[in-house]
Amino acid sequence: VQLQASGGGLVQAGSSLRLSCAASGGTFSSYGMGWFRQAPGKEREFVAAIAWRGGSTNYADSVKGRFTISRDNAKNTVYLQMNSLKPEDTAVYYCAADYRAPVPDSRPWEYDYWGQGTQVTVSS
Repeated sequence: VQLQASGGGLVQAGSSLRLSCAASGGTFSSYGMGWFRQAPGKEREFVAAIAWRGGSTNYADSVKGRFTISRDNAKNTVYLQMNSLKPEDTAVYYCAADYRAPVPDSRPWEYDYWGQGTQVTVSS
């Protein structure tokens, strides 16, 4: 499975961005999908995940109420809608795929495939 993340950019605090992650080479609907991020000098951290079936979601406390993860299986794409962005959201955002995960997983080591990352920079 190949994952291609896009949609990052430079925005002001309070703005919105929508990230997309297009998948190819596998059965997208069989994968739980997640978004992670890594800021300079910090470890990669969980942002949001969506189950491969049933639509259940999971969010990091830091983004709950501001970010929304969704998927379109017909387009083999997962999205991350980011609203009310803060400077501390600045990071490289990665999408990842987890084959038939029983839950939308926050643990990065459970994911099988990773995209290349897209930079999000939020200025104050």
